[in-house]
Amino acid sequence: MDLKLEGKHVLITGGSKGIGFACAQAFLAEGAHVSLVSRDQANLDTAKANLLTQFAQAKIATFSADLIDQQAAQNALNQAQAHFGELDVLVNSAGAAKRTPAADLTPEDWRAAIDAKFFSYINMMSPVAQQMAKRGRGVIVNVIGAGGKTASPVHLAGGSANAALMLATTGMAAAFGPQGVRVNAVNPGQTLTERLREGLKATCKQEGIDMDEALDRATKKVPLGRLAEAQEIAQAVLFLASPQSSYITGVNISMDGGAAACVL
Repeated sequence: MDLKLEGKHVLITGGSKGIGFACAQAFLAEGAHVSLVSRDQANLDTAKANLLTQFAQAKIATFSADLIDQQAAQNALNQAQAHFGELDVLVNSAGAAKRTPAADLTPEDWRAAIDAKFFSYINMMSPVAQQMAKRGRGVIVNVIGAGGKTASPVHLAGGSANAALMLATTGMAAAFGPQGVRVNAVNPGQTLTERLREGLKATCKQEGIDMDEALDRATKKVPLGRLAEAQEIAQAVLFLASPQSSYITGVNISMDGGAAACVL
């Protein structure tokens, strides 16, 4: 299937690792021009080198920014557009709130989670949506953890930030739809990335188990019998970013292997 993304400028936040990196691979395979944004320039350099081994002629640019900082986010956006032109697609996959057992949460932890997950998305999504609306076209896809739909005792602060992002996704889709901008989200369950192991440390502490047991328990909760691969999430992002999904907007698509058996 031709997803009609060749030559499109796609900016991916959190693009140096995990799901963001898998998204970069997927868009490059379609011939898109990709800007990667992440906090750590060394990680970005490694990601770009790895991508160029797979896609030797790819057009890739990297920009280091802490997206919790509004001005840093704006600077990265400006630099990316100066390099490859106006954005056609924004994929938000940066930022992760620290998982903390509920008994250990402080007000500072709650605020840090909102900064890390909510504002790291909003600081890029808001100006991009406004620019796209002025041009009359554009697509935003947010990668938002399923913890915003199902509460976890070790992920209350981060889950709350995710829930707020889901509402922002739906609300911005309604607000900017008349100007030709589509905004959607995918909500991955636990996905086999480096970030998963970091997150499961809180579960290990809460339940007094080791990492292998935590992974085994997480897997047993999934009807499909396995955890997600980052590439599977990326393929859904790719479809939502493409004209093939031209009548889909304002949705938050669960990708948890059926773990949350309810109507969402």
